[in-house]
Amino acid sequence: MSYYYAGCAEHHHQEPHFLDACFLCRKPLGYNSDIFMYRGNTPFCSKECRQEQIEIDEAKEKSWKRSSSSSIRKTESKNSTTPNKTVRTGTVAVA
Repeated sequence: MSYYYAGCAEHHHQEPHFLDACFLCRKPLGYNSDIFMYRGNTPFCSKECRQEQIEIDEAKEKSWKRSSSSSIRKTESKNSTTPNKTVRTGTVAVA
């Protein structure tokens, strides 16, 4: 296991390097083995672990988009029931 120094002279604690273990399964990464990276500095021990994390992230993003779009629709429906609100539609051309 490799370590790097993180801190000033008074604090001599060491933290593990981010490439020491797979982000998903925590399996130690070998020194002469492939490391599969994702989103900058996230290491994985295999293509399978990396793919699983990609799928987890995509599911979270879809869920977030669905929840944010439903809250927008709720806000729009509340606003549409407000009386005396003028809405203008049309085309604007700027030269």
